[in-house]
Amino acid sequence: MAPDPVPRSPSPPAPIVAAGPALTSPVVMAQGWRDVTFVHWPVDPRRVAPLLPRGVRPDLFDGSAWVGLIPFHLVDGTVGPRRRVPWLGTFLETNVRVYSVDDAGRRGVVFRSLETERALVVGGAVTVFGTPYRWADMSASHTGHRHRYRTRRRGLGARPRSGLEVESTGVVVEPTELELFLTARFGLHTSVLGRTLWVPNTHGPWPLQRATIRHLDDELVAAAGLPRVTATEPASVLWSAGVHAEFGRPVRI
Repeated sequence: MAPDPVPRSPSPPAPIVAAGPALTSPVVMAQGWRDVTFVHWPVDPRRVAPLLPRGVRPDLFDGSAWVGLIPFHLVDGTVGPRRRVPWLGTFLETNVRVYSVDDAGRRGVVFRSLETERALVVGGAVTVFGTPYRWADMSASHTGHRHRYRTRRRGLGARPRSGLEVESTGVVVEPTELELFLTARFGLHTSVLGRTLWVPNTHGPWPLQRATIRHLDDELVAAAGLPRVTATEPASVLWSAGVHAEFGRPVRI
């Protein structure tokens, strides 16, 4: 009888870098991410682990898992590298996300929810990528260094809302290691029909500005399975004018 195969040890997480690596597969879609605010809190990894797809674990910084509330404007979405999608390719989005790493060492994002003002985006994204988009009534405005975002989920059942206002400094900074950990994410882990997928993406360095919360009244993080988080002060608040991102072909884990 042949001996049982020796289990492979997980690879260490990939180094944290500011710019994404080149994709190893054709570009399946591209997007611009504009007027992005990153608000983050550290959480106990035991709270995050049950929320992740099979085969991935919380990615930690200083022993903590992290949850982010990220509102922004998605613009100029394309199918492939250049074929723009009129109207459907530009919309407001607010996502609640946590951070993951798989046994191949690939660091990623796991979206717990994504609000969008485009109802047609919801069905397509859920079907193809398993990403939990929700249709919402949304608005955003930017006056000087003040950035305001509002969203309320539409439809039946619970309709969580979020209101956020931040003030950025206007000065692009060299990010700390934590700020890179929270923003320089070059892929997502998701589950489609019970199968965990890794979807790679790449983009240049984020032009980051530090920011201050002027108003926060959020129900999305709690609705995403992490109650009481937003009752505490965030550990990191950043704003960015944005980047252009390209996505490669999904890989099954």
